Amino acid sequence: MVAYAMHLPRDPLFKSVRIHPDDEHGKQFEFSGWLARRGFSKASSSGKTTYAGDCTDVEDRMITINPKSGLGDVVAGIGDRVILAECKGAIINTLHPGQRSRLDKGLHETVGRLMGKPHSGRQVAVVPCTDLT
Repeated sequence: MVAYAMHLPRDPLFKSVRIHPDDEHGKQFEFSGWLARRGFSKASSSGKTTYAGDCTDVEDRMITINPKSGLGDVVAGIGDRVILAECKGAIINTLHPGQRSRLDKGLHETVGRLMGKPHSGRQVAVVPCTDLT
């Protein structure tokens, strides 16, 4: 989710990106430190969590972290387009059929979520880069 969000500011028409992690992502990932190591600092806070709010870098690119479900995992403004991304899973280093099945299920869930949301912009499914997905 954050890796994809960090990829988007490379576009010269980039305006902003919002990350909408669920509670589990917030508990398991240290957003502020990860962004700080990449040149972003907290510009404002919002909500009840320590990681929610706006982060900016020296080029005035903004990443907003808003732990609100139902909005898409990553939403970005690129020029006059809106990109909506659903992100799923982590890399699983095993050939165990149960774990491979989880990757397959995650891919299908991601595409299903995108299909279930009316959206006029570009929709992107972000999944681990494996032979299966």
